[in-house]
Amino acid sequence: MVKIAERWFVMAGVGLLAAIALLGMVVAIYAAWLFHALPDASDLADYRPATATRVYAGDGTLIGEFSDERRIYVSYEQIPEGVVQAFLAAEDRNFFSHGGVDVSGLGRAMFKNVFNAATGRRLEGGSTITQQVAKNVLLTNETSVNRKVKEAILANRLEATLTKPQILELYLNEIYLGYRSYGVAAAAYNYFGKSLEQLTADEAAYLAALPKGPNNYHPKRFPEAAKGRRDWVLGEMEQSGFITEEQLAAALARPLTTQDAPRRAQYADADFFVEEARRQALRRFGEEEVNRGGYYMRTTLDPELQSAARNALMRGLENYDRRHGWRGPWGTTDFAEGWQEAALKQTRPPERRAWRAAAVESVSGNTVRVRVAANGSTGTLLSADAAWANANRQLKRGDMIFVEPSGGQFALKQVPAVNGALVAIEPHSGRVLAMVGGYSYALSSFNRATQAERQPGSAFKPIVYAAALEGDYTPASIVLDAPISFAGGANGGRWTPENYSREYYGPQTLRRGLELSRNVMTVRLAQAVGMNNIVDLSRKMGVSDKLQPNLSVSLGAGETTPYRLTAAYAAFVNGGRKIDPYLIEVVQDRNGETIFSADERRCRDCGRAFSGQESPRLEPRGTQVIDPITAYQISSMLEGVIQRGTGASARGLGRWVGGKTGTTNEYRSAWFVGFSSDIVVGVFIGFDDNRPLGSGETGATGPVPVFNEFMQAALKKRPARPFVRPRGAVFRTVNGLEEAFRPGTERRREEEAPRGPQVPTGPQNYNDVIRREREEAAGIPPTTTPTAPPPTTPPPPKKEPAEDLSGLY
Repeated sequence: MVKIAERWFVMAGVGLLAAIALLGMVVAIYAAWLFHALPDASDLADYRPATATRVYAGDGTLIGEFSDERRIYVSYEQIPEGVVQAFLAAEDRNFFSHGGVDVSGLGRAMFKNVFNAATGRRLEGGSTITQQVAKNVLLTNETSVNRKVKEAILANRLEATLTKPQILELYLNEIYLGYRSYGVAAAAYNYFGKSLEQLTADEAAYLAALPKGPNNYHPKRFPEAAKGRRDWVLGEMEQSGFITEEQLAAALARPLTTQDAPRRAQYADADFFVEEARRQALRRFGEEEVNRGGYYMRTTLDPELQSAARNALMRGLENYDRRHGWRGPWGTTDFAEGWQEAALKQTRPPERRAWRAAAVESVSGNTVRVRVAANGSTGTLLSADAAWANANRQLKRGDMIFVEPSGGQFALKQVPAVNGALVAIEPHSGRVLAMVGGYSYALSSFNRATQAERQPGSAFKPIVYAAALEGDYTPASIVLDAPISFAGGANGGRWTPENYSREYYGPQTLRRGLELSRNVMTVRLAQAVGMNNIVDLSRKMGVSDKLQPNLSVSLGAGETTPYRLTAAYAAFVNGGRKIDPYLIEVVQDRNGETIFSADERRCRDCGRAFSGQESPRLEPRGTQVIDPITAYQISSMLEGVIQRGTGASARGLGRWVGGKTGTTNEYRSAWFVGFSSDIVVGVFIGFDDNRPLGSGETGATGPVPVFNEFMQAALKKRPARPFVRPRGAVFRTVNGLEEAFRPGTERRREEEAPRGPQVPTGPQNYNDVIRREREEAAGIPPTTTPTAPPPTTPPPPKKEPAEDLSGLY
C-alpha cells in the first residue's frame, strides 16, 4: 500500500510539474503574443491628434473651422490650473503619485462594482488618466481582459517614456467631450463660447464631468443629470483641496448655462465666403491637411463689410420679391392637434431670426388675425401687408405663413424666389473683402458669386470702350447712333440691335454713349475696333476665356461670373493692372511656420534699419493689361454713368464713385458693377433657372439700390478719393467736362467734331446717314441737303435723349 501511495504521489507530482510547465509555456506564449501586438509607446512623444483648421477674418474674428474632429490643440502650459484640477478630481486624483496604474483606486473600483452589479448600475473601470491615454490613442475600445492587460502594460511604458505634463496634455487634447468636441479647448468654445482662460470653476467642473458619458449629461436633453454630475465634480474638487468651501458654495449656486448647439464660429454672416475659402484650401493643400492639420488660416474678409453686404443683398432681393406680389402660403392647416409642431418644421432663413411660423385664424377684408406656432400668441397683420397679399392671392383661414413682430402687430414675410450675389474686392491688391453668394446659405449653398455663369449685358460695355480707347479713340470721339443690321440673325434673318428707348440720337461722343448705355453705338464701335481685339482684352482682364468674337458679345451676350467681372473692373481703378482676387491671405501650420502667403512680392531692403532714407518701394501687384490713361478715362466715364447716366440713383454717394448697369435680353439678369478708389463691388440679381425677372427689372431697378446701401457702409471706412491722374495724360475741357487724352490725341477731337450743317444732330433719316458714311469712305466731299423753307408753325421742342436704363440686346 505504501508503495502504491508513493507511486501515486510521484505521479501527482510529475503531473503538477507538467501542468506548471504547461501553464508557464501558455503564459510565455500569451505574453510573447501580447507584447508583440502592443504598439510602441515611444511614438506618443511626437504624437499630434487630428486638429481643426481655424479660419479667421482679417481683423482676427473667428469665422469658420475645417475639420473631421473639432479639436483645438493646446499645450499643457496653455491649460489653466483650474481645468487641470477639475479633471484630476473627477478622473484620477492620484495622477501625479502613481506609476501608471493606481492599485488603490483599482481596489476601490472593484469594491464598488460589487454593489453596482447588485443594483444594476454601470460598472466602474478604475482606469487612470495614463491608462485612458493608452486606450484612446494606442488601443481600440473593445471590452476584454486582453485590452485591460495591454492598457496596464502600456500605461507603465507611457510613464517611462513621457512626463506627467505630457501625458496630461495628450489626455486633455484627445478626450471626446460631446457637442462634437474633442479636447477641452474645443469643448470650452462649443459649450460656453469661451476660451479656456475664461472658464469659471463650475464650467470647468462640467467639462470634467463629461468623459464618463457625454450623451448621458447632455445639457439640453438631460439638464438635471448634467447639473448633478457637475456638482459632484465640484464636491470632489473641494475634497481634494482644489477649491475652498466658499468657492464650492458659490459654484453650486450657479445654474448650468450652455449654448443651444455647438457653433463653428460666433460670426455667422460669412457662410458663402468660408465655403469658398475651404474649396480653395482643398485645391491647394489637400483634404487631409486641411481637415486634420491644425492650420491657422487668415483670410481677407472684413466682417463689418461682410455683414453690410449680406444685409444689403437680402433686403434687395426681398424688395424685388415685394414688387412682384404675394405668391401665397407655404402650407395650410385645419388647426388640428399637433399643427404647431408641423409648422415649426418649416425651414425659415436662419439669417432672419425674428421671423415666426404662423397660421391665419380669420380674415375680414384687410383685417387678418394670425396665431404664432411657437408660443400660441395672436395678433393682426399690418393693414398694408394684408392689402399687398390680398391684391394678388386672397388670404384664407388656415394659411401657413411667416410673420415678424412689428409695432404690436405682425409684418407678413415670404422667402424670395429670386436670388443674387454681391462681391467686394480691394482693387489694388485683389483682397476679397466681402462675398455673398445668395439669399441664404442654409436654403441654398450654391455660390452665385463664383459658380453662376451668366450674361452681364451692358456691364460688359466698358471692356468694349477700353479696347477702343487703347486704339485711336478718345472719350470725345464721335460715333454714330443710328440703325444698323447684320446678316446671321435668328431663323436666317438679320440681327438688328436696338437702343432701350427704340430711338436713335445721331452722332454722340464715346463718353455720352457709355453714360447712357447706347447699344447701337456700342455695336458700331465694336465693329470698328474689331471683336477679336475686344475678346482678347476681355481674356487679359480675366472676364472670361470662352467668349467668341461675335458682335452680340459687345452687348454682353457672353457669360461670366460676378466674381470675375468685378475683378476685371479693378483694372479701371488701379491704373490698368489685372489682379487675381484671393480669399486666403496667410496659412501657418500647427507649429506657427508660414506655409503660404498670398503676397509673394520680394522686398530686398524691408529688413534694413531706418536711418532717415526713403522707405523701400514694392512693385505693384498684377499684370499691366491696359494703359493707365485708358484706365483713368474709363473710370472717369463710369463716374459719369452715376452722375448723369443710367446709374443716377446712386448719385447720392457723391463724387469719385463710378459704375455700370447691365440688363440682359428679356430682363433675365440684372447687374451693377461699381467702384470708388479703394473698393470694387459687383451686384447680380437673377433667377437660378434664368427665367425673366419681369418688365422693367433693369440693373438700375434692383442691383443699384443694393450697391447704394452697401457703399454707404463701405465709404464710412474707406472714403472716396479722386481717381489717380496718370502720368503723361493731357487734360482738356470738352463740353464742360475735363477729359484725359493720350498725348497727341487731344488735337484729333477738333477733326472729329461735327462741322456746320453737313453732319446733322438729333434723329436722322437712315438713308441720309448711310449716304454720308459712303461718301466719307470714298473721299467724296459731303453734300448738303436742300434747305427746307421756314416752317409756318413753331417747331416742336427738342426732345432730350432718353436715358437707357439697361443693356438689352
